[in-house]
Amino acid sequence: MSRKVQAIRGMNDILPGQSSIWQYLERTVADVVQGYGYQQIRFPVVESTDLFKRGVGESTDIVEKEMYTFNDRNGESLTLRPEGTASCVRAADQAGLLFNQVQRLWYTGPMFRYERPQKGRYRQFHQIGVEAFGMATPDIDAELIILTARLWKKLGLLEHVELQLNTIGLASSRDLFKAALVAYLSEFKDQLDTDSQRRLDTNPLRILDSKDASTQRILENAPSLEDFIDEESQVHFDRLKQILEENNVPFTVNNGLVRGLDYYGKTVFEWVTTHLGAQATVCAGGRYDGLVEQLGGRSTPGVGFAMGVERLILLLDELDLVPESAQARVDVFIVSLGDAPELASFKLAEQLKDNENDWTVLRQCGGGSFKNQMKKADKSGARFTLILGEDELSKGVCQIKDMSTGMQTECGLDLVSNYLTQEFKK
Repeated sequence: MSRKVQAIRGMNDILPGQSSIWQYLERTVADVVQGYGYQQIRFPVVESTDLFKRGVGESTDIVEKEMYTFNDRNGESLTLRPEGTASCVRAADQAGLLFNQVQRLWYTGPMFRYERPQKGRYRQFHQIGVEAFGMATPDIDAELIILTARLWKKLGLLEHVELQLNTIGLASSRDLFKAALVAYLSEFKDQLDTDSQRRLDTNPLRILDSKDASTQRILENAPSLEDFIDEESQVHFDRLKQILEENNVPFTVNNGLVRGLDYYGKTVFEWVTTHLGAQATVCAGGRYDGLVEQLGGRSTPGVGFAMGVERLILLLDELDLVPESAQARVDVFIVSLGDAPELASFKLAEQLKDNENDWTVLRQCGGGSFKNQMKKADKSGARFTLILGEDELSKGVCQIKDMSTGMQTECGLDLVSNYLTQEFKK
């Protein structure tokens, strides 16, 4: 026997028992973002490697260590997208949707990063992203955050997540801060963790995110980014906080929050939870006013966020917040005995699906004895089972069994839909 082919490590199947929860989350997100006027955009899974080198930043962990990159048959370097913002900018700019225009866009789909798989962190993972272009003022930053707060409320998560905010200023502010930070940390280089030693020369702001305890102790006396923020960014940040306060969205200012991608400037934010262990961030984003120009387009302000679908699913499961209505269900199961009843069962099933009740109607296919068919009806979890045999068909009726009580009722075939409608209302 040949060896079975297995899924690639860190790339997981989403099985029927879970897919209904994914659909519930995706529907809920779509309802919320479209209620704010955001339109869906879809773009390819594979992009030119240069897009991410220029957009995400060559010194980021994503580009340095995590991208799935390969040469195609023409020798062109291609990459499976590791995040969505750069692709969204590329697609929208290529279609002429950005310059001197306002766009509210959202997307969903798989992303790919080569890293050690663990709970809530996979090599193929899924994100939902929301991006807004053409608006440089803090009100759109606030809208995105208020939008996410509404989503958490709708999912039942609002009291289980915390909003952390920061401003990282303009590039000129960050350059001054980086110089001061590097000068300070260079004195302690040998005491920094390995990643921080490497980042000291490539991406020093990321050292602020280090989880290493000794590095964090060194950072306690380091220069503060807060002291280098330019007036424009501070005014922007103060207005953002004012809008959030007026709309009763609580937040914590985290001066160590910098985000890991080079394109961010001014506002950055994360929604975090204490229910998922080390994978605490469920949604993160910020402002990236220079990214469009950086990728070859004309200067266009932008701000957005992405949320990890797998982590949100884990969080909903952990807190038992998936409503029963989101689970896959069967409302009506039809058992038929004999050739003529089997033909009639098709017509009956389609009649039930023609009504406006949106029932899930499952026919027993593949034949089988009455006993076996009823076992399958019971296993399906259906509320009602319709039984149609030769005797019932000759009289123009079927038997309706309430699977929760065992009670059985005879009903005319032309009255089944009305009968079930009344029963489901009880």
